[in-house]
Amino acid sequence: MAREQLGSRLGFIMLSAGCAIGCGNVWKFPWMCGQNGGGSFMLVYIICLIILGIPCLVMEFAVGRAARTSPIHMYRKLEKPGQKWGGFGWVCLIGNLAIMAFYTVVCGWIIYYFVNFLIGNNKKLGFDTMISNPSINVIFLFVTVAVAFIILSFNIQGGLERVTKYMMLALLVLMLVLAVNSLLMSGAGEGMSFYLKPDFSKINGSIIVAAMNQAFFTLSTGMGGMAIFGSYIGKNRSLMGEAVNVITLDTLVAILAGIIIFPACFTFNLEVNSGPSLLFDTMATVFNNMPGGRIWGSLFFLFMVFAAMSTVLGVCENILAMFRELTGWSRRKGSLVCGIIVFVLALTTALGFSVFSFQPFSEGTTWLDFWDFIVSTNVLPLGSLVLALFCCNKFGWGWDSFISEANEGKGMKVKSWMKPIFKYVVPLSIGFIYIYGIITFKWT
Repeated sequence: MAREQLGSRLGFIMLSAGCAIGCGNVWKFPWMCGQNGGGSFMLVYIICLIILGIPCLVMEFAVGRAARTSPIHMYRKLEKPGQKWGGFGWVCLIGNLAIMAFYTVVCGWIIYYFVNFLIGNNKKLGFDTMISNPSINVIFLFVTVAVAFIILSFNIQGGLERVTKYMMLALLVLMLVLAVNSLLMSGAGEGMSFYLKPDFSKINGSIIVAAMNQAFFTLSTGMGGMAIFGSYIGKNRSLMGEAVNVITLDTLVAILAGIIIFPACFTFNLEVNSGPSLLFDTMATVFNNMPGGRIWGSLFFLFMVFAAMSTVLGVCENILAMFRELTGWSRRKGSLVCGIIVFVLALTTALGFSVFSFQPFSEGTTWLDFWDFIVSTNVLPLGSLVLALFCCNKFGWGWDSFISEANEGKGMKVKSWMKPIFKYVVPLSIGFIYIYGIITFKWT
């Protein structure tokens, strides 16, 4: 098949940022931040993005652009004769399917809340009631998957690129409006202090592990989530600057999400460490108790829909590209089959709070925790470790080949003094933090 191309640099940045920006920023990041000390977590998270996130993103863009294939074949295409890196392409496919097995369900929850605020049914909303209702979960999962793969069934410029550009611009405008509104609340000062002022005594190994996993989760590095977009761009821009642009946009949205949520929590004396329900029960309570709450709630969950769908589209494009390269299917046939596969897998999560009860780890865990463990705790960090070893060593693609690809074109370059960071600091940090995370994971 002829390789499709994105129509513009803006399209590439918006697509890459859109894949990074999503539930990781506006659903998972706030409750992770709330449970891990607020400003302390924020500080470690930003450090992880700079030291680990930027190098991994540059490497993934470079591998994708050099290979001009989906992640299923990118290692095999770039490896040297006799090497055995190709198998990691299958790990990328498994990781992308695993994240959609729960991410599409979460996106469905957000659509459900948006619809109910829009029609004025917001007073009756409840997170526990929603997740334990099989019909709600299945219907809105189907809506999410159907919308995503209908868009992806068109060519990449006319479908994914065009929709994502408009969606991302609307997302940023909505977030700025909501952030200004939150900063005018009475609890804004206390909320912002909790959110942005680090308490160094609270920083420990668990917070570092959580921050690193969140950094990889939000950027989707390690399983080809960004490599696929690298494969669709030309060589007129070097990749360091593009990675910085994407991470800056991603971090801006995460920060804005906290500015929207934490002042509201402190204004209405609500728990900031309530976990996954923070976005749903807590914010619904906020909007139900403020003047014009139905309007503000509708806008809030509309921006959430845009954020979540941008990631669903990005990851599903990756899945679709891999299946098409394996089978030679057209976009439309691939979209239909991949949509069915994702929907069936995600039924485990959609029905995991009611019909398919499953406690993989400690008491109270569900299918969502199982899929998240596969992706966030394993595939993303280990995939990033493999990526670093592949790009920076002679037994892989090699540093010279990587630098040649990453620095081709105009813009910010990877400097020679950065080699120890890419080659040693990144893999050693990932390896150490991964092992620590596995040892301290709450298995029972």
